[in-house]
Amino acid sequence: MTSPAGLPPTGGGSGERQRLKLLAVTACPTGIAHTYMAAEKLSQAAEQLGVDIKVETQGSIGAENVLTDNDVRTADGVIIAADKDVDLSRFAGKRVVTVGVAEGIHHPERLIEQVRTAPVHGGGGSGTSTSSSTNSGGSGGGKERSVGYKALMNGVSYMIPFVVVGGLLIAISLSLGGHTDPSGGLVIPKDSFWMDVNNIGVIGFQLMVPILSGYIAYAIGDRPALVPGMVGGWITNTGSLYDSEAGAGFIGAIVTGFLAGYLVLWIKKVEVPKFVRPIMPIIVIPIVATTALGLFFIYVIGEPISWVFEHLTDWLGGMTGTSAVLLGAILGLMIAFDMGGPVNKTAFLFGAGLIATGNQEVMGMCAAAIPVMPLGQGLATLIRKRLYTEQERETGLASLFMGLFGISEGAIPFAAARPAQVIPANMLGGAVAGALAGLAGVEDAVPHGGPIVAVLGAVSGVPMFFVAVVIGTVVTALTTVALVDVSERRRKGQPMVDGLAPQPELALAGVSAGAGAGAGLSVGAGSDGLGTGGGTATAHAPAQRTDSVPASAGSAADASPDATADRSADASTDASAGASDDDEVLSGYLTARTVKVRLDSGDKEAAIREMAGLLAATGKVTDVEELVAAALRREEQGTTGLGEEIAIPHAKTDAVTAPVVGFARSAEGVEWGSLDGTKAKLVFMISVPEAAAGDEHLRILALLSRKLMDTGFRERLMTAPDEAAVLDVLREIR
Repeated sequence: MTSPAGLPPTGGGSGERQRLKLLAVTACPTGIAHTYMAAEKLSQAAEQLGVDIKVETQGSIGAENVLTDNDVRTADGVIIAADKDVDLSRFAGKRVVTVGVAEGIHHPERLIEQVRTAPVHGGGGSGTSTSSSTNSGGSGGGKERSVGYKALMNGVSYMIPFVVVGGLLIAISLSLGGHTDPSGGLVIPKDSFWMDVNNIGVIGFQLMVPILSGYIAYAIGDRPALVPGMVGGWITNTGSLYDSEAGAGFIGAIVTGFLAGYLVLWIKKVEVPKFVRPIMPIIVIPIVATTALGLFFIYVIGEPISWVFEHLTDWLGGMTGTSAVLLGAILGLMIAFDMGGPVNKTAFLFGAGLIATGNQEVMGMCAAAIPVMPLGQGLATLIRKRLYTEQERETGLASLFMGLFGISEGAIPFAAARPAQVIPANMLGGAVAGALAGLAGVEDAVPHGGPIVAVLGAVSGVPMFFVAVVIGTVVTALTTVALVDVSERRRKGQPMVDGLAPQPELALAGVSAGAGAGAGLSVGAGSDGLGTGGGTATAHAPAQRTDSVPASAGSAADASPDATADRSADASTDASAGASDDDEVLSGYLTARTVKVRLDSGDKEAAIREMAGLLAATGKVTDVEELVAAALRREEQGTTGLGEEIAIPHAKTDAVTAPVVGFARSAEGVEWGSLDGTKAKLVFMISVPEAAAGDEHLRILALLSRKLMDTGFRERLMTAPDEAAVLDVLREIR
C-alpha cells in the first residue's frame, strides 16, 4: 500500500529538516537519448532546487534504477515524462504529473513545481495514456502522443505474431498438403498431418482479431479493459452471432477495442462504496463492460453489418450482365477494402457461389485481387526501406509469402497501423488486378485466390492472371509508398519526440504501449532510436517508427561479429602512431582519428558530408557517398538535433564494415532544426552496419546521452584545445 498524498513535503523521514522527495519515470517507445536526457535534466533541476529525486528510466535496454515499494511509500509526488504507456497503479494515492519526454528535458524545474499541487492519482492501474488526459495537472503542454495512436499501435504490435504465425502455417499446409478440388476449392485431406498444421494456423488467425481489439482496449483502460476488448473482438469476428455470413474483421476489432477501452474508463469514474472498490477492477468492471459491449455489438452494430452484407450481395447479383472490366474493378475494390471483413467476404462468396453455375470468370477476378494486398505491402517495404522499421520489414517478408498463397490477411497489420494510406492503396491495386482479369476473361475453378491456385492448375488464362496480379501488386506498392511519404513530409516540420514515427513506424514495430521497454532497437532511417521524429520504432513496435526526436543511438552502435577484431586492429594502428589504448572512447568506436576540433561546414548537409569523411579515415567506410545518403535519409524522418547545442546524425548502412563514432566541434554552430532552436556546436556522428546488434552499445550511448546533459561536461568539450584534450574529456563517460 502507498501512503496517501498530503500537503507536500511529507517526506516520510524524521530527519532534522524534511526535503521534498520526488520520484520520476522517463520513457520513450524505442529511443535512448531522450529517456536519459530527461532523467539527467530532472536530477540536475532537483539538486538545484534542494529536492530529493529518484528517476527510473525505461529505455531500449530495459528499466534501470527501478523504483521500489519503499520509494513510492515515502515519496511526495511523481513525475512521468514519457511517450509510451507507464503503469501508474503503483502510484495510487500520490500526486502525479504526466507529460511527454521532451517536457522533462526542456522544463524540469516547472515540472518539479507543478507536482507540488498536482492531482492525486486515484489508482485503478491507468497507464500514462489515460492519465495524461485526466491527471496531468497542468502538464505544460508536453508533446505526448495521442491516446488513440498509442492504443492502436499497442493492438497492432500484439496482433502481428498471430498474423505471421497463423498465415505462414496455413500457407505451408496448403502448399505441401493441399490439392485442387472443384467441389471444395483448395483442399487438404481430412485427418492428415497437414490438416492438423492448417487447423493450428486457423486458430492463430481466429485469435488475431480479438488480440487486436483486446490490446487496443488495454492501452486505454488497462487490465480491466482487456477482457471486454478481447470478447468484443471475438464477437466482431463471429458473424453468426448477429446473423451475418461474415464478421466485421479487423475494422470491427478497432471499433470494439476503442469502445471497450473508453467504456471501462467511464465506469472507473463512477463513485462506488468503499467496500466495493477492491473488486471493481477484477470483477465488476470486466463483467459490466463485457456484457454491455457484447450486447451493444450484437443488437446495435451487428444488424447494420448484416444488412450491408445482404444488400451488397443483391447488388452484385444485378451486375453480372454488365461490363466485365467494371465488375472486376468493383470486386477488386471490395476484396481489398477490409481483408476478411463483410465487404471482402461478400465479394468472395459472390464469386465462389457462381462457380457451381458454370460462371468461373467472376471468381477469376476475385482470385487475381486476393493476393495483391499482402504482395503490394510486402513489396513496399522493399522499395522504400527507410519508411519502415525493422519489424515492419520482417512482417513485409511474411506478407509476401502469404500473398503467394492467397492469404490477404497478411496485409492487415499494415492497414491497421496506417489505414488512411494503406487501405486506399490496397483498393486501387485490387481494382486494377480485378479489372485486368475481367478484361482477359481469366477463370478460376476453385474458391481460392493467389498464385498458388494457378500453380496447381485451377486457373485458365494463367499468363494474364499473373499479369493482373503483378500490375496490381506494383500499383499497390507504389501508391502506398507515395501516400506514406506524403504523410511523413506533412509532419516533417512538427516537433517530435523519441520513438516511432506516427505512421511508418509504429505501428508494427511492436512499439507498443504494452510491449516491453526492453525491445530491440535499430538505428536506421525511420527505425532508429536516435530520432526526433520515430519508428517507433521499432519494437520492439512496435513500431513504427514517426516523426521522432533524436532518440539515442539505439542499436546505433550495435556491433557486428567482426567488431572486436576491428577494434583490435584500430588499437594496433593507433599504438603504432603513438596513441595508446587509453585514447579509445566508447569501446574504441571513437578514437583520435575520428575527432575534429573545428568543423568547417556551415550547413547540415555539408557537416554530415564532412563527418562522413572523418569516419572514412578509420578504413571502416567502404562507400562515403552511400553513408552520406543514408544519414540524409535519416534526417528526412526528423531532425537529429537534440537541442542544448547537440546533434547526433546517424546511419545504419552497409557502407560501413563496423560501428564507428566521430565527434566534431563548430564554433559558430550549424543550423540543425533542433527543437529548442539552438544551433549544433557539438556533433557526434554514429554509423553501424545493417547487421549490428548488442546491448553493450545501447548502454554506452545511454551514458553519452546522459553525460551530454551535464553543462560542465559540454563546456569542457567546447573549450578543449586539441584532439587529445577532447578525448580526455570524453573519457569522463563511464
